[in-house]
Amino acid sequence: MLPGARVARIDADSTKLKGALEAQLSAVHAGEVDVLVGTQMIAKGHDFRRITLVAAVNPDAALFSSDFRAPERLFSLLMQAAGRAGRDASQAEQSEMWVQTWHPLHPLYTALRRHDYAAFAASQLKEREMAGLPPFAHLALLRADARTPEAARAFLQAAAEVAAQLPGAGDLLIYPPVPLHVARVANMERMQMLIEAASRSVLQRVLSPWMAALPALRSEHKAVARWALDVDPLEI
Repeated sequence: MLPGARVARIDADSTKLKGALEAQLSAVHAGEVDVLVGTQMIAKGHDFRRITLVAAVNPDAALFSSDFRAPERLFSLLMQAAGRAGRDASQAEQSEMWVQTWHPLHPLYTALRRHDYAAFAASQLKEREMAGLPPFAHLALLRADARTPEAARAFLQAAAEVAAQLPGAGDLLIYPPVPLHVARVANMERMQMLIEAASRSVLQRVLSPWMAALPALRSEHKAVARWALDVDPLEI
């Protein structure tokens, strides 16, 4: 970094106070900032006219996430981040985006380099078809929060046993309960269980009576603070 460079940081921590975000953005627009460092919140929807270089630091983690939609979100985020550079037509030719990666030949980065959304979408659809993931399968996710992981797991296992007895359950794939990526929030342990079906009709045939049975099951597992069933979950 150049000596004397004026650096601004924009993230959830630096913008907690009322008016902090607006003040930071005003400084950027006024040309009082040379280097802007931030999280995803600066990549979307801002018109920074003076920015000519965007750098994405270590986005590789999303390539191998347990959430199958993570590459889709990463591609969208990087495309949006790239759009922050060269907003001024007079600077467009000199604008660049740098991506730090251990996998420069990954199809996502190849498509990003070419601004080729169609190629990226085609590769994602092919991977999902081979793995039996949406839109080639239909999912539901049962989540449970409890004071201990054992209590949350016991509720989900009992729910799986109930589902297994319902008509049409033989056509479902019910995965074992696992912790969420962020397993503990507000002193609550969070677990989830994935249910997969080849068609939506098969999934719905089981979900309707299952939903009716779960409240009674909750009364037998009083250590569970709350549970929720998410159909077509956006995150896994």
